[in-house]
Amino acid sequence: MERVIKAPAYRLVSLDVMRGLIMILLAGESCEVWRSLSDLQLGAGADVVINQFFHHPWHGLRLWDLIQPAFMLMAGSAMYISYQSKLKKGISWQQNLKHIVIRAVKLFLLGTGLHCIYAGKLVFELWNVLTQLSFTTLIAYLIINRSFWFQIGFSLGLLLITEALYRAVGMPGFDQPFTEYHNFGAYMDTILMGKINNGGWVAINIVPTAAHTVWGVLAGRLLTSPIPASKKISYLIIAGITGLVLGFGLDAANVTPIIKRISTSTFVLASGGWVLLFMAFLYWLVDSKQVNKHAWIFTVVGMNAIFIYLFFETVGGQWFNDAVAIFVKGGLNTLGITAAVAALISAIATLVAEWGLCYWLSRNKIFIKI
Repeated sequence: MERVIKAPAYRLVSLDVMRGLIMILLAGESCEVWRSLSDLQLGAGADVVINQFFHHPWHGLRLWDLIQPAFMLMAGSAMYISYQSKLKKGISWQQNLKHIVIRAVKLFLLGTGLHCIYAGKLVFELWNVLTQLSFTTLIAYLIINRSFWFQIGFSLGLLLITEALYRAVGMPGFDQPFTEYHNFGAYMDTILMGKINNGGWVAINIVPTAAHTVWGVLAGRLLTSPIPASKKISYLIIAGITGLVLGFGLDAANVTPIIKRISTSTFVLASGGWVLLFMAFLYWLVDSKQVNKHAWIFTVVGMNAIFIYLFFETVGGQWFNDAVAIFVKGGLNTLGITAAVAALISAIATLVAEWGLCYWLSRNKIFIKI
């Protein structure tokens, strides 16, 4: 990792807000805020909302299923903006390719390394979002200079390839396209890793989710273009609604189900649609209307996104969560607070502390990149 003591000269504030919001939500999961809320058993009405912070078990779509697509899409936008900045400095596509490849290797190593930490031993597993991002970033960069229609066609081609692979490759025991543990993705995991993920996740998701990163490149190109802000927002809304109509329409017509864990084409379309609509809203609110007085709450996290992700996935999960709980839970227990409520307060305190770390880094103009 590289320690940089200077903020980038140009940024879309809405992109940093969006990235920061996503990372805060992910940190909340790592700190067990959502799990602690669920354990309170507040009732059926509350559970409907709380369940949105957990992945859908299979066929369907929840709020939490949009986190990874947002992560992928934002990465594409940030890469395009960074690339344009380098072009202005005289750095060519070929020269920047070396940086992209090195970054992809770092992401791959970090992603696979995290699984070793999760397992407490050396393993080779390709399911982490950073591992997936290492491939989708490289794919998107290779076509970053191509036309709008080429990139759209390429991304849709990735979805068609996914459809073909799941439907046409019928290996014994893995010939049920959209059945958990018995699909093409699970089969590929036995080839790549000699195992199947207990949650139904598959590594071959890198193919369809690369579409999200490509769409992120297109969004970055749009949002940094000289056209009026109103047109930018309109185009994002049109793209978002198109994704929703296609994704949910094909699902409702029983063509292809929306399944996040194997990133079906309908999932990619529907989730991409929601993310693009949210991106349009934030751009309208933060960059166009300049309603950004409190944007810093999110940007301090968004500008150190990879660092805080690695922090709460390693130090946080291995030590920091428990260290905070010793004092918070211990103090609350002496006051007679129930264990479930104490666990929630401890989780929130941990989340606030991790946000505080990002705030400290930002105040000291320390931005850690890979």
